[in-house]
Amino acid sequence: MEENIKDTVKQILTEYLQKNGHRKTPERYAILDTIYSIKGHFDVDELYSYMAEKEKFRVSRATLYNTIILLIDAGLVIKHQFGNTSQYERSYNNETHHHMICTCCGKVSEFEDDNLKQAIAQTKLKGFYVSHYSLYIYGLCSKCMAVKRKKK
Repeated sequence: MEENIKDTVKQILTEYLQKNGHRKTPERYAILDTIYSIKGHFDVDELYSYMAEKEKFRVSRATLYNTIILLIDAGLVIKHQFGNTSQYERSYNNETHHHMICTCCGKVSEFEDDNLKQAIAQTKLKGFYVSHYSLYIYGLCSKCMAVKRKKK
């Protein structure tokens, strides 16, 4: 199943590159493959380290940033702004989920809630068709809350 997804996103990227007059470089395909090997969120530094250590494929951070922008434009990657940091995740065949962000330590947790999904799906937005959405809930994680209680 995972290989089918990787083949599909490679095809989507190829079509996007051809349509927009971009070069088909091995670096772009290696970055795409690595991103679709990562579960969950990542930042550029994590992607850089993952590629160097696990994939044994080195690219510059500039190449990573430029390729991620290209992959966002192609609809293959989503950018999240969690507080002061940018994180990314694959978008193709990614289940709708919600995010909890700790305002103290910055930890991001994903969760799914069928009641929330249903409420959003049933919300009528006049003159607007929803293709996808993101939900961010900010607060304190259990560890930071425990630390806060101990200080009191």
